[in-house]
Amino acid sequence: MGKVLIIGAGGVGTVVAHKVAQNTNVFTEIMLASRTKSKCDAIAADVKRRWGVAIQTAKVDADSVAELVELFYNYRPELVINVALPYQDLAIMDACLKCGVHYLDTANYEPKDEAKFEYKWQWAYKEKFEKAGLTAILGCGFDPGVTSIFTAHAAKHHLDEIHYLDIVDCNAGDHGKAFATNFNPEINIREVTQKGKYWENGRWVETEPHEIHKPLNYPEIGPKESYVIYHEELESLVKNFPTIKRARFWMTFGQEYLTHLRVIQNIGMARIDEVEFNGQKIVPIQFLKAVLPDPGELGEHYTGMTSIGCRIRGMKDGKERTYYVYNNCSHEAAYKETGTQGVSYTTGVPAMIGAMMFLKGEWRKPGVFNVEEFNPEPFMEQLNKQGLPWHELSGLDLEV
Repeated sequence: MGKVLIIGAGGVGTVVAHKVAQNTNVFTEIMLASRTKSKCDAIAADVKRRWGVAIQTAKVDADSVAELVELFYNYRPELVINVALPYQDLAIMDACLKCGVHYLDTANYEPKDEAKFEYKWQWAYKEKFEKAGLTAILGCGFDPGVTSIFTAHAAKHHLDEIHYLDIVDCNAGDHGKAFATNFNPEINIREVTQKGKYWENGRWVETEPHEIHKPLNYPEIGPKESYVIYHEELESLVKNFPTIKRARFWMTFGQEYLTHLRVIQNIGMARIDEVEFNGQKIVPIQFLKAVLPDPGELGEHYTGMTSIGCRIRGMKDGKERTYYVYNNCSHEAAYKETGTQGVSYTTGVPAMIGAMMFLKGEWRKPGVFNVEEFNPEPFMEQLNKQGLPWHELSGLDLEV
């Protein structure tokens, strides 16, 4: 049905490669590309061994529009699945426009020299993609992605108006390391050390990092200390669901993790600007990334599960209603299927499903769109089929 190019050979790219190979009725030709071709070759070999499907590989620097254009012209994909770094989004979008290729990503653009999460840079491409007759699907991981689809599903079926939205993200897994990040350390640390922010009564309220926190109870897991941080899907959700009075994002962190994080910040290793070292320029957080455990290799000894969902209050037929929709994902099951841990799995599976939605014609229209702007139902159906089953609870006294 469609020819796809996956850019990025980390943990998420690994999951996407395995999942597209499991759906060859939709993905008829597959290529995996990254700056390090040997990583792509290793993933392709594992995919061939597990699923009997051949994946082509290529080397590309996703910072270079010229290299991307050359690859696109040679391979001629219908859709690019971008699971590279967020600050490479615009280069890949530019290459798509030059070559007439459709686009999908899992995280919004951020400048390389500033930890700033906004959709404005990608939303500015809307008219260009419309004129080119191309579709760009933004934020199709889990959060953002599935959480946005969950919200759209709630608005379509369970609530006439959404008033209070709390996205809750718990990783109750244990990887056995003193300190490790579950996805690219450079992006992960930038994300969780910035100031918190949430939407309330028509404006953004800024907080100090990890200032607001309390224990929340997660299904099959129990209570875990949860912290309000800013997350990019809040920006698009309050825009697309204007009845929302308050929207927050909560994430769990263990005390040991937070202690390591404070030390990393205090000694300057979280810096994203260049410093002089032995006569050359280095970026401390990029050096830190090189010495920390590779997130893509955490899966083998990872135990426990993740629990991510949306807790929503609003109105239905003139009465206040509550609705909670969530997924729990086992790290062990993710590793058994794809050789990765659950955080990579929960991001990679939705990226594949979003690509499937595009190729099947369910999510295909010219322009730039966040996933909640499409019909959630076929996506929700595929979550149950592709390894991320969802559960819903109504009428609860939600604790957030």
